[in-house]
Amino acid sequence: MPIINGMDQGEFLGFKETVTQDSTKADRWPTVTAEWVGGSRSRIEFGEKTTFIGGDDELNPMQFVLAALAACDVDLLAMHATMIGLEVNSLRVEASGHFNVQSYIGVENTPGSGYDQIAYRVILDAPNATAEQIAYLTERCEKSSPVGDTLARHVNMTLEFA
Repeated sequence: MPIINGMDQGEFLGFKETVTQDSTKADRWPTVTAEWVGGSRSRIEFGEKTTFIGGDDELNPMQFVLAALAACDVDLLAMHATMIGLEVNSLRVEASGHFNVQSYIGVENTPGSGYDQIAYRVILDAPNATAEQIAYLTERCEKSSPVGDTLARHVNMTLEFA
């Protein structure tokens, strides 16, 4: 199988076949750790990987939510374009959203402080794309994006103080 968009088409198609046969091969349960380093800045660790969120020089957590959505869909679109053999010259996702921080700062009897609206836009340069391929990629964004799916539904959360 060819390398398309810098990705191995055969690897993706093989993995898809594997998880079609055994859905447990697609299960993931990542754990990240955020540690306060001062002010509004946190160090985020996942295994050997480290990044920072918050503070004067980093994206804040709510900007990271939008960034996660945009980056997830870039990855998703590039992978699916590769699986259908569509060469991509460039791909960009722009995401924006609205939220109000009254609850976050402790104002009582106010709605939650999370996003209540998110809009995002895909800018895809793939000159040989057919209308059917664009429709397929659109459907993948709407149905397959892990971050998009997470944002679109209620997620059970458990909080414990140690």
